[in-house]
Amino acid sequence: MKNIILYLFLSLFATSAISQVDRTVIPGPGPAPEIKFGNAESFTLKNGLKVFVIQNNKLPRVSYSLILNRDPILEGDKAGMLNFVGEMMTAGTTNLSKDEFNGEVDFLGASISASATSIYASTLVRNQERVLELMADVLFNPLFPEEELAKLKTQTKSGLAYAKDDPNSISGYLSSKLVFGTDHPYGEFETEATVDNITVEDIKKYYQTYFKPNIAYLAIVGDVDLGEAEKLVNKYFAKWESGAIPSFKYPMPKAPLKNTIAMVDRSSSQQSVINITYPLENSLASQDYLSSRLVGFVLGGGTSSRLFMNLREDKKFTYGANADIGADRLVATFSAGASVRGSATDSAVQEIIYEIRNLREKGINSEELESAKANLSGSFARSLENPATIANFAINMERYNLPKDFYLTYLQRLNALSVEEVNAAAKRLLRPDNLYITVVGNAAEIEKGLLALGEVKRFTNMGDPEKQIVMSAEMTADQVIKNYISAIGGESNARAIKTSKMESVAEIQGMKLNFVAVYDEPKGAFAQRVMMMGNVASNTVIKDGKGSVSAMGQSNQLTDEQYEAAKMSMYIFPELHYEELGYSLVLEGIKDVEGENAYKVIVSNPTGSKQINYYSVETGLKIKTESAEAGDMFYSGYEEVKGVKYPMMMLLKSPMIPMPLETKIEKIEFNVSISEDDMK
Repeated sequence: MKNIILYLFLSLFATSAISQVDRTVIPGPGPAPEIKFGNAESFTLKNGLKVFVIQNNKLPRVSYSLILNRDPILEGDKAGMLNFVGEMMTAGTTNLSKDEFNGEVDFLGASISASATSIYASTLVRNQERVLELMADVLFNPLFPEEELAKLKTQTKSGLAYAKDDPNSISGYLSSKLVFGTDHPYGEFETEATVDNITVEDIKKYYQTYFKPNIAYLAIVGDVDLGEAEKLVNKYFAKWESGAIPSFKYPMPKAPLKNTIAMVDRSSSQQSVINITYPLENSLASQDYLSSRLVGFVLGGGTSSRLFMNLREDKKFTYGANADIGADRLVATFSAGASVRGSATDSAVQEIIYEIRNLREKGINSEELESAKANLSGSFARSLENPATIANFAINMERYNLPKDFYLTYLQRLNALSVEEVNAAAKRLLRPDNLYITVVGNAAEIEKGLLALGEVKRFTNMGDPEKQIVMSAEMTADQVIKNYISAIGGESNARAIKTSKMESVAEIQGMKLNFVAVYDEPKGAFAQRVMMMGNVASNTVIKDGKGSVSAMGQSNQLTDEQYEAAKMSMYIFPELHYEELGYSLVLEGIKDVEGENAYKVIVSNPTGSKQINYYSVETGLKIKTESAEAGDMFYSGYEEVKGVKYPMMMLLKSPMIPMPLETKIEKIEFNVSISEDDMK
């Protein structure tokens, strides 16, 4: 069973004008609308809990948003623990099991959720007493069951396995580690090792330390008045005990002194993920906050932005491009990027830098400014439809010491900004010579072009500097293949295997999949059936120089290109046939594969299709294959069958499936009789 086969399985309303309108002229912006929402009334409990009440009688609903205001925490060897806190708190209490709790919330038509810094509840007004009681039960009596943590760990590690080979996730790891460093909360990420380190006691300790009323804000939005809110809050939260909270300080990350290029080699990638970034100081309270929103939008905030028009509409490098200037009270980031075809990588980087520099030096024009204002005003107005937005406004004004009319006058202040003010801010915010330029893509295709822009530093898929492993000058691709064939049992034993039947099993999203693969090398034939719940989900057959895939009641013939790619699946040990098939091999050094040094061999078929194989330096065995079409396949659990070793475990990470698919061979037979029925 090979990964290419798994891959194969796997206007708005028009209106009529009443009068003649010149449609070649863009309508001018109207005056900024006056934003009206309920004023927040507030009070504070003796334990320090600050409460904001925003009355809204439009619907008989009410929401309660409890937010903890603490410093970011560096988790270290327990990274990932904070992600578990909310799920653990809502996994049952000392009064209700998880199922009982969820059942009652559903029955009430309510919602209750939690995170490491919040608890949120929403309900019909008539049910708010019981929902508040349940919310308080989560706050004061969480059970923290061991079995829930075990489940969360398993889910997280499964996601991490996928993320390690996902170009966008890799780009995120690399960018964050470069900008913030690993000794900053924003620069650390969970790994399988740190997740395994997390215990229930760690979560309990965090809960006992930080869930305190003196750092908490409670926003109540809905059909409730101040008097009723005071009564309810005192009833359910007055007994909450305050306590001392640790505080933390972190150094402000600095932008690089000059543009720095960082690359992660992902050989199977046909596209390159580009992210250009650096840290900056910008928060809701900053003088440039509103201007930063406008600058970011003009540069890369929509389909009319400069990056979009340049990289997509003009150069045809990508389907989309974006830019953003963030806001954060600790440290914000500038980012701009796109996913582009590999051959355009260096050109796309140059164009992004050009647009950043051009906007900084020449500024924006009045038409761009008015368009950006209109888009941001509309987005702000639409956000007010969500009650949680109003709650966040009230809390933000307190947390960041914002003026009381900060949000009430938001649109007026936005609309009042001039071209000169925004361009002055652009000069302060944009740094075209102090960029971290990160690229995830096929190094063999893109590195030479990037080198023309400056030194290129290589990193691993987890954002760590790549170790340069010296390879013997005598080693060749042919020798790597010979070592592999020797490692599995020798050429004579491997060539003696002519036919095979394999039965494998896998599970995806709770569904069991069964695979039956049949090989008949003397006849150049291969077949694989995939079964789900006892039914044939797909059937792939390659024979007589043709291939077909049947699924969902339809049968499709493989194109010549698909056939050439799938033809590898005809062979039990494809490496034995590379020479006769006219495949070319290139040895591209030694790479780290999940902590194991491996020779990287690029295999190209006569049509130009490529796959990359990795062979362990220590054992000679194949441990990974990369394919642009099918994704990444990892091989492990080699066992000897009739004098040759075969991997009994295979893990597929493919863009075609949401999570890694692990298959286990349950039965394997070599040199067995193959019937015509087996190949149907």
